[in-house]
Amino acid sequence: MIKKKIGNLSTYLSEIAVHGIQEKKGNDIVRLDLRALNSSVSDYFVVCNADSATQVKAIADSVEEEIFKSTQTSPWRKEGLESAEWIILDYFDIVVHIFKTEKRNFYGIEDLWGDAQTTSYQSA
Repeated sequence: MIKKKIGNLSTYLSEIAVHGIQEKKGNDIVRLDLRALNSSVSDYFVVCNADSATQVKAIADSVEEEIFKSTQTSPWRKEGLESAEWIILDYFDIVVHIFKTEKRNFYGIEDLWGDAQTTSYQSA
């Protein structure tokens, strides 16, 4: 019963993160469902990219704001805010990766987790 509740919470958080990304016109939004993978570090990765460091930072701020408004939850850890080329917002159950476009292409995070179920979203 508890695992089901946690799964529902992580799905909900991932949907809020997608909404926050869409609010700032993030590109190529993808949610990777890692729950069925034995080596997963969280339930979901939400991944997107933007063409400038300013937009990367705006997307991160939007995701953080939307999740806090809905759940009163702040990220456990944030990385990459200084350079804004790859910002990570870690909420334990979900991890949001916001890349500058060239960094996303270079790291290929979706390829690293190729066995995950993938859902793509359109920008708002």
